[in-house]
Amino acid sequence: MTTMKKLTFPDDFWWGSAWSAEQAEGKGETGKAETIWDRWFKEQPYRFYQRIDSSITTDHIHQYKEDIELMKKTGHNSFRVSISWARMFPNGGTGKVNPKAISFYRKLFSEMNNNGIKVFANLYHFDMPATLQDKGGWESREVVDAYVHYAETCFKEFGDLVCHWFTFNEPLGPILGTYREDFHYPNLIDFKRGAQAAFFTILAHAKAIQVFKELALPSKIGVILNLSPTFPRSQNPADVKAAEIADLFYTRSFLDPMVKGNFSKKLILLLQEYNQLPEDYTKEDLVCIYENTAQILGLNYYEPRRVKSRSSMVDTSSPFLPEWFFEPHIMPGRRMNEYRGWEIYEKGIYDLCMDIKNHYGNIEAFISENGMGVADEERFMDDTGQIIDDYRIEYIKDHLAYLWKAINEGCNIKGYHLWTFIDCWSWINAYKNRYGLVSLDLTTQKRTIKKSGEFYKQLSDTNGFRYDVDLLVE
Repeated sequence: MTTMKKLTFPDDFWWGSAWSAEQAEGKGETGKAETIWDRWFKEQPYRFYQRIDSSITTDHIHQYKEDIELMKKTGHNSFRVSISWARMFPNGGTGKVNPKAISFYRKLFSEMNNNGIKVFANLYHFDMPATLQDKGGWESREVVDAYVHYAETCFKEFGDLVCHWFTFNEPLGPILGTYREDFHYPNLIDFKRGAQAAFFTILAHAKAIQVFKELALPSKIGVILNLSPTFPRSQNPADVKAAEIADLFYTRSFLDPMVKGNFSKKLILLLQEYNQLPEDYTKEDLVCIYENTAQILGLNYYEPRRVKSRSSMVDTSSPFLPEWFFEPHIMPGRRMNEYRGWEIYEKGIYDLCMDIKNHYGNIEAFISENGMGVADEERFMDDTGQIIDDYRIEYIKDHLAYLWKAINEGCNIKGYHLWTFIDCWSWINAYKNRYGLVSLDLTTQKRTIKKSGEFYKQLSDTNGFRYDVDLLVE
């Protein structure tokens, strides 16, 4: 027996999706500086799936009007874009602002607003101008200053058109990829340098918010973090401690200073013990971080983090890594998205929201990314050319059901944005996995709404869906 119930979301709930400039716009004719992704592809094209770069992608820069029509047809009342730093400042991220870029973004944002779609504008989504990386990237105060100037320019040029601003998307990603896991240019393995880059990223976030507040814009500003609730293998004290340390590195490291204005004391002591703290910081930096925190929080949730105590000794002559203190736990029976290699655990979205409610002042927040990447989706195409992606509809419903539960238990969650709108280029994975509500033919650039896109329109129109609430485990 099932207990079907209409799960209704709050009035004015934000239904939408998200993508980034580098993954969707294409180069266009506006002028654009070389990004680190352009350079990396030039130096090591074999690192990119099927040797596909970001030069064309979804060609949004030419097709934005058609794309906004598709947003309406798929139920969007809001959409997160990112602004390209390299397009705004084509002379390497500094110098004179590009009037062609300003024109493009003003037309894009105006068209969205005219169609009832709120603009959520993100300032940085992994796309460092290459010449600024040459100056040290996020390890450099000069780059922090250049970012703040870029942010201020965007606030002034587009502040009348943007509903909400975000300083960074997943700032932990470039730190992990560059300094720990070798998936982000320039591929350095050095935790201490990464800690310095992380500190300056947090400082850049605070300085941008400081400027934003001085301009007294009517919108809000925050940050988008990729967060996963951390679960120990067992309640054995060794496993619990391992999970706590993993959580310090992967959750509290950015969440605490960007939302609370303070760094975790436990994390500071741990890094101090192993001589991994950043060295270039001042009292004034810490005051700035404390006084300029996020007003709104985006939560990117894809999978839980499961860890256990280490079963082997660490080679301390190897580079320092968080995994010196724990190792991943492969939970027996876990449900997987085999294409992406991620566990599917719907309740994790509830656990994450409750953590924000209980430990971060119940800050205004929304799910800024959640989604399912699937390879070879053409297998599920019907005779009309539509992708029948029932698996994605099920994925969305299952996660939204737990989000509904969190909201009904007092979490201050204002919306849900799927990753992504139209199948887009995905960094070194190119188009290996497709995430969109709308499919993309790479040869013709033809867009076709998937079955999930039709479902999303109905979801938005009715502000909810029917679901078997007996499936919501405690």
